[in-house]
Amino acid sequence: MGTRNSPPDLTFHVDVEEKLRRLDVFLSARSPDCSRSQVQKLIREGRVTVNGLPVKASYEIRSGDCIAVWLPEAVGEDSLQPRPMPLEILFEDDDVLVLNKAPGVIVHPGAGHEEGTLVHGLLAHCSRLASRGAPRRPGIVHRLDRGTSGALMVAKSERAYLELIRQFKHHEVGKEYLALVYGTMAGASGEIRTGMGRHPVDRKRMAVLEKGGREAVSQWKVAVAWGEVSLLRVVIKTGRTHQIRVHLSHMQHPVVGDETYGGGKRKARAVKSDVLRELLMEVDRQMLHAVGLAFRHPVSGADLSFTAPLPPDFAGLLERIRISLQKEGAGRSDPSGVGMDKLP
Repeated sequence: MGTRNSPPDLTFHVDVEEKLRRLDVFLSARSPDCSRSQVQKLIREGRVTVNGLPVKASYEIRSGDCIAVWLPEAVGEDSLQPRPMPLEILFEDDDVLVLNKAPGVIVHPGAGHEEGTLVHGLLAHCSRLASRGAPRRPGIVHRLDRGTSGALMVAKSERAYLELIRQFKHHEVGKEYLALVYGTMAGASGEIRTGMGRHPVDRKRMAVLEKGGREAVSQWKVAVAWGEVSLLRVVIKTGRTHQIRVHLSHMQHPVVGDETYGGGKRKARAVKSDVLRELLMEVDRQMLHAVGLAFRHPVSGADLSFTAPLPPDFAGLLERIRISLQKEGAGRSDPSGVGMDKLP
């Protein structure tokens, strides 16, 4: 198979908090594009080693373990051919690029999405991207879900990739989101801290776990409260897959438009306000936007901070809600003092 004749595509170092978990469970949680059965297949094929040795899927990982993964070659020679697409660039130099990702754009190729991803667009825009990491994710140090818009950073050089990965690992990157959610929050602000991992039944979803999982911390603050919906500012201290969506759903305040975690059409139909119900029924993606991104430049060390303007669908929905509810007499509550007039 040639797996160990070349450097691994993925490398993981086990932290203390992750010890005594099955290898296949660990890898499926750390690689959202791979199901547990796909991970088990990689292990059977000898594409996974722990501390340089092949192991079984049931191997219990321990603190200090080094896990290496060699992925199968991508199907299709043109899978990473440049494909021009509109890009809203917020910052760019020789080492890093920050952009405002549009909703509906998939960050990198994966099962069922071989073309039209952000990576294809970036390859058309940049002369080079960092080649470290998975071969089909050049330059990608973090990602946003397909339906989530907002600030995203990309590494253009190898030195930038390694340093940005380090900053993410040590929770040194500031990430703030705007989320339109159902209901009225029980206060002006708060924090939710849970374990999070794969859903025990539906492996494509994530879930809050009573035991096990990785720590996930989200801090929220009400920007605008409209009664049956609220606009939140959410800062995440960890970067778990679907973290904000899972946490808000767990709090019984799912993100508007989030079909996966309880904020879809069924929830919209239960809204009492006729005018609000009509507006929410038109939403076709989760109303979640990465509005703020802050980090140290991976080469110069300069502190960088970026604000990503809201996309037209999100900004338009908020304005229509505000106008419609004012006409309906619902008014507006802005307990935090950072409401509509302060949005990007």
